[in-house]
Amino acid sequence: MAHETVEQLGRIREKYAAKFAFTDKTYLLICGGTGCHATGSIKVKEALEQQLAEHDLSDKAEVVETGCNGFCAMGPLLVVQPGDVFYQKLTIADMETIVKEHIIGKKPVERLLYKDPVTRKRIASQKEIPFFAHQEPVVLRNKGLINPESIDDYIARDGYSGAAKALLEMDGEEIIEQMKISGIRGRGGAGFPTGLKWEFASKSPGETKYVLCNADEGDPGAFMDRSILEADPHAVIEGMIIAARAINAGKGYVYARTEYPLAISRLTKAIEQATAYGLLGENIFGSGFGFAIEIYQGAGAFVCGEETALMRSIEGKRGMPRPRPPFPAHKGLWEKPTVLNNVETLASVAQIIRHGGSWYSAMGTESSKGTKVFAVSGDVNNIGLVEVPMGTSLRTIIYDIGGGIPKKKKFKAVQLGGPSGGCIPDAYLDTPVDYEAIAKVGAIMGSGGVIVMDENTCMVDMARFFMEFIQDESCGKCTPCREGTRRLLQILEKICEGRGKPEDIDKMRELSATISQTALCGLGQTGPNPVLSTLRYFMDEYEAHIHDKRCPAKRCVALLKFEIDRDICTKCGLCFKHCPSDAIIWKKKEVARIEKDKCIKCLTCYDKCKFGAIF
Repeated sequence: MAHETVEQLGRIREKYAAKFAFTDKTYLLICGGTGCHATGSIKVKEALEQQLAEHDLSDKAEVVETGCNGFCAMGPLLVVQPGDVFYQKLTIADMETIVKEHIIGKKPVERLLYKDPVTRKRIASQKEIPFFAHQEPVVLRNKGLINPESIDDYIARDGYSGAAKALLEMDGEEIIEQMKISGIRGRGGAGFPTGLKWEFASKSPGETKYVLCNADEGDPGAFMDRSILEADPHAVIEGMIIAARAINAGKGYVYARTEYPLAISRLTKAIEQATAYGLLGENIFGSGFGFAIEIYQGAGAFVCGEETALMRSIEGKRGMPRPRPPFPAHKGLWEKPTVLNNVETLASVAQIIRHGGSWYSAMGTESSKGTKVFAVSGDVNNIGLVEVPMGTSLRTIIYDIGGGIPKKKKFKAVQLGGPSGGCIPDAYLDTPVDYEAIAKVGAIMGSGGVIVMDENTCMVDMARFFMEFIQDESCGKCTPCREGTRRLLQILEKICEGRGKPEDIDKMRELSATISQTALCGLGQTGPNPVLSTLRYFMDEYEAHIHDKRCPAKRCVALLKFEIDRDICTKCGLCFKHCPSDAIIWKKKEVARIEKDKCIKCLTCYDKCKFGAIF
């Protein structure tokens, strides 16, 4: 049985070798992640297939819908292989041009290529685009290459060879040893050494054990786990098989939020395919080891990203954290020894086993090994999914890969670590991204959300936004989180409305310290971070709100009064045309004026005026 299964994988790799060498035909790799679907990639794909059929090219060119390509800001995306030609922001009408000029005429379509925002030059090759050139894909090695709904595509790219090695050539202790050598730490936020966690569960007594995958990604601006599941679901399944073998678990669950329908659909198909191939179920590879996976859909509670709350939810109980110890490795799901890792951690496992722990530990820093996937969003030119070695600077991520700040505006801060993370100012842009260095500047690694903010961001209002999220998502079990975050939010709201007092600063610091030291789980313990980091780096903005009743970024509506400078106004009427409340009075060749009683302070006129006449 073992021999037959391994031979079957080998035959599949040989069969598809030409496909991934791009030597037998032209492959049109179109992004099929949620982001590209939202910008119309499904209809673009249909139009492309129709054009190939009309020109009788279906046997010479094949359209492959991949998962997320990573460059979310540029969708719909298409990469033509061979040639690695990258097309962006495509429309249905562009498909005829691509087929006639590129597929038939053998000449890339210049106007659809990526344009560098600095040099203004068009770049044809995907690998030469700065967004991709500075990355080092390990977890994302298959992004934009394979059809995520094809197990054969995954196997052709050495898929399940890590599981075969783990089940046929290694015992549990050897697997754990390689994980410890790799130095990988949990990518879900806490950063606990993965090999050590597996070792604790392995040594815990009991015949029944579980492996759980945390796909309950709920941070604002985070889309790493969703994109990995959409693009490469078999990588997560293979990682779970190896983890199960390491601790001798027979059952696994993927806890995925129900708001991820495409990820769940592709993961469901992947589980069915792996089961049909004998890679899940009884006696995998003839090793005598069996393992099954079930998907459990969460209802969207942020707190269920916390491991003990997640387990209670699977058990059918209300998702609320419980005190630790005992830790899940000893008493987890249904009080049985349990290992829980997030999507990114598990997607790294097969590569570690294939290449060895030393290979993985050669990347990164002394204390933070390997690579890390980040979701870069906010006020940045290149929004998307980024994978870089640990130790890469924030400046490299934001400027070299992210392309810098749009519209020539100034960088102000970057929020790292989700709503419980911290805001890091420009003085610390050269901070290397690793667990310890990020903690020193007042943030946390978190799961990998990177939200970039420009000069127009009010940091007091940003702290209020994140505290509103944390307070709303608090499960309410412990008083420090339930009441403390509510009180912090009330103070921040008061400051944003111009009712703040000098003593509010000390109150927030005292409250933050109490919450951090006494809250039950990580959500509450790190909840005050946005407040503490903005107080640390942007005290001048708090003082302006409290003492001067002024918002320097002009974002706190209650503190705004709008006027039109008659000397600067060009009488163009843009403010009048865009005002949603008819508060602006204007006639041709006349200076506009604002009726204060109608103004809803929405900032539309301020944003639309190209001449700075509105102040």
